[in-house]
Amino acid sequence: MRFEGVVEGIRYQPTFRLPKLETFEDLEDGIKRRAFFNYSHEGQNFAVSWWVSPKRTRSYPYARVYNTLQSQKRVTIIPIVKDEGKGGDRDFLQWDTVSLMTLLQVYVVVAYYERATLNHRIKDKITSQEFDYEYLRKKFKELSSYQSDAYHWNLEQLSPSNIEEIGRKAVESYERISKELNVEMHDLKFAMRRIEEISRSADEFKNNSRKRSMEAQSRELRTIQPKERVKGEKASIDIQNYLGGLYHFTLDEAYINRDVVCMVEAKNSAGRPLPSEDDIKDGLMKMIVYSNLKKLFYLEKESKFQIARIRPILKLTGGGNLCDKDYEILEDLLHEAKTNNFEVLYQERIVKKDENKELRYMDFVC
Repeated sequence: MRFEGVVEGIRYQPTFRLPKLETFEDLEDGIKRRAFFNYSHEGQNFAVSWWVSPKRTRSYPYARVYNTLQSQKRVTIIPIVKDEGKGGDRDFLQWDTVSLMTLLQVYVVVAYYERATLNHRIKDKITSQEFDYEYLRKKFKELSSYQSDAYHWNLEQLSPSNIEEIGRKAVESYERISKELNVEMHDLKFAMRRIEEISRSADEFKNNSRKRSMEAQSRELRTIQPKERVKGEKASIDIQNYLGGLYHFTLDEAYINRDVVCMVEAKNSAGRPLPSEDDIKDGLMKMIVYSNLKKLFYLEKESKFQIARIRPILKLTGGGNLCDKDYEILEDLLHEAKTNNFEVLYQERIVKKDENKELRYMDFVC
């Protein structure tokens, strides 16, 4: 199944187990100690998160960003490229990753890694990579006096000149790290060519990213991960927004019943009754987008049909019996679902609260 959707703006109130952000006055200290935190700088407070890699499937970056949505001015730091050496992975920044952050009014600082240590267990692999903190301090100083919104700031971050500058610094750092640690990296000439390609123009960057995103979407449609427990049909959904963003997502399960579509994001835990809070928050980032769909179209061969009603659903599965803490997590999640117009499916049954505030489980029918 294939769908196309349109988002015109985001209205969403995050409430699910939001942590109290610890405040740091030193940016480097905050990054080294926390995945998300409050940074106090020149009289301003920034809710900061940072991505280990530009790829969204590593280290729950969506959950990190979600934890900062409670604050007025939120910033996320994303490396333009992360190369773990020939023995590890290499990921590049995608245009629509930044576009999605823009939709959520999150300011993005595109950064690069400057230092690393050798992974002694795996040949030609580095670990404990660290940002150029001096560069980051400079960007936050700029943000302190920046008057426009995240949209304009993020466009500047993705400008060809900025991408070329940061990309070149990243490749130069990896060249130096390779020599200092005597470790073979992925082809750095290819990395530089890639940076030069996407820095030619914004359109080049956008088109290059979308081609790779669509390829990843296609792979995901053909694959069911061992951690997923699904019953419906996987589907692709391409979502456009008013900012020019285009997101290629995969629905874990999709159901159509006349003019109703149930859009299911599934999270599973093999060893516990519920997935981890980070896993749930990762799923909530999809609920933010799906619950704000203004229009949804079903594509069948050469035809396109508009869907009258959309039911976004976050599905949780696991093994074992729920304990008191699990019930608290479910209740907190139901509060967020009710506030933001999506549903929670647990072990194939819809969960709601009755008039006595007790949990009720009902058969799921789309």
